[in-house]
Amino acid sequence: MSTHIWVKQIRGQAGKPADQKQTLQGLGLKRIGDERTLRDNPAIRGMVEKVQHLIEIQVRAGQAPLTGARSRKVQ
Repeated sequence: MSTHIWVKQIRGQAGKPADQKQTLQGLGLKRIGDERTLRDNPAIRGMVEKVQHLIEIQVRAGQAPLTGARSRKVQ
């Protein structure tokens, strides 16, 4: 069983730099309240870290915990 990362957008894109908007788009998030479950890999972890102030994060089915105040581990 592979590890997945659940992300939910909790803040808007207005006034944010273009690279952060593109990162949210790459994660599949378009507006506040959008949720996605993504396969855990280094590319996704890097994207999540870049916009961690705009999203809520959970690691599911377990590996290493994410950083940041809004991350929590769920099994």
